Amino acid sequence: MIKDSYDVVVAGAGPGGSSVSKTLAELGFSVLMVEKRQEIGAPKRCGEGLTMNTVDIIGEIPQECIRQKIDGATLYAPNGNHVLVDLGAEGGYIVERKAFDKWLAVRASRAGATVVAHAEVTDVIKEGSQVTGVRILVGGGEEKTVRAKVVVAADGVESTVSRKAGLNTTNKLVNVDSGYQYEMSNLKLETSKRIILYFGNDIAPRGYLWIFPKGPDIANVGIGTAMSEKPAKWYLDKFIKDHPEIFGQSSIIEANSGGIPVGGFLENMVLDGFLVVGDAAHQVNPIHGGGMKEATIAGEMAAKVIAKAIEKGDVSASVLSEYNEMWWKERGSKLKKVEKLREVVEKLSDSDFNMISESLTSDVAIGLTRGGKMYSLAKILMKNPRLVKLARHLI
Repeated sequence: MIKDSYDVVVAGAGPGGSSVSKTLAELGFSVLMVEKRQEIGAPKRCGEGLTMNTVDIIGEIPQECIRQKIDGATLYAPNGNHVLVDLGAEGGYIVERKAFDKWLAVRASRAGATVVAHAEVTDVIKEGSQVTGVRILVGGGEEKTVRAKVVVAADGVESTVSRKAGLNTTNKLVNVDSGYQYEMSNLKLETSKRIILYFGNDIAPRGYLWIFPKGPDIANVGIGTAMSEKPAKWYLDKFIKDHPEIFGQSSIIEANSGGIPVGGFLENMVLDGFLVVGDAAHQVNPIHGGGMKEATIAGEMAAKVIAKAIEKGDVSASVLSEYNEMWWKERGSKLKKVEKLREVVEKLSDSDFNMISESLTSDVAIGLTRGGKMYSLAKILMKNPRLVKLARHLI
């Protein structure tokens, strides 16, 4: 099934890998996308939420991938005060990643890419500085050498493929959160149409705790926190124990954990014949940790640059570096602003969160997650003289 050579080999079949593969296949290039896990999309390492803004980028999502329509969010401050965020009648979806990622891979396959699960890139072949192929362990047994004009690493936050290629994608610990999540049933939810977020240093240091409904009494209940002496699971279990009105009769039907990049964007994402996208390139929104939108956008950008390079007959880093320029212009500059917001939020006390909740509006809350409305938050912070210096960091 796997041939000896392709125009492009993509390691990783998440949203970033499928985006690269689908776009290149549609442009007429031969593409191999491999996924080391036996099942694409499993295990999930995601809250599974998508805004309609992201859906517009990805395209119409089939009903079998959608678990719940969402029209807003409730943001809770430590003192219980809350802000209602209105996302409209169809603000977004909670999807089933195990179905969603498979659908993305099927879409890439139908465009002409060859997709193979349980096939792991174990090494990268180089001739001098040029990446010219990979070695793939297929089905845990046969090892195959595959030549490629360009290799793309879309293999997640660990990105062993990038390291083997010689691209340093190591992130600082300060830019990585620890995530832990349960999928739970028999919950007492206030609504199944709104996601619920809880903030506070006793609840989730530097991060937040979430409830993403997947039905009337089913939800992803998870947390993202700074690395600390107490693991993320400890905080999540404590919250569940402290809220019997929600979780008293609940059951855990799935558990997931992993690191979440929340900054540390790469200035350079290319080598000769090589390129990295998605979580592997730290392309994640630093304030909420969502990466599906960013991976999809980056994948399309990367594919267009790769196509031009192959057609030109020059896949050197100097030519592929157009991807760096495109991404930083279109996404990196905005995400750096969001990273600044994260740096401010992590310095706030619980009393600061309580104060902000009294003035925060739905419009400002939505804008902040997209790299806008920074001045609006700065004005709120300036109400407290102690926070003026932090406010200036946003302007």
